[in-house]
Amino acid sequence: MQNIRSIFLMLAGVTVFVALALFTFSVTLAVGGILTVLMVGRAMSLKMKPAPVRAKAQTQQREMRIWNDGRGTIIDL
Repeated sequence: MQNIRSIFLMLAGVTVFVALALFTFSVTLAVGGILTVLMVGRAMSLKMKPAPVRAKAQTQQREMRIWNDGRGTIIDL
């Protein structure tokens, strides 16, 4: 009788251990899947953003003029 009880307790312990291991594994997979989906979504949203375009007026390049009128230096860009 003692032998059967110890076998039953051992099987119950192994069953609890396997159940907890499977639960931990499933939670790990779920969190990993959620993080993967979030990372892919963020990467795609950043990829879809339009790149900034540098706008410059199409004028002729002229030299910068600097002179002093007696009251201060004037810089004409």
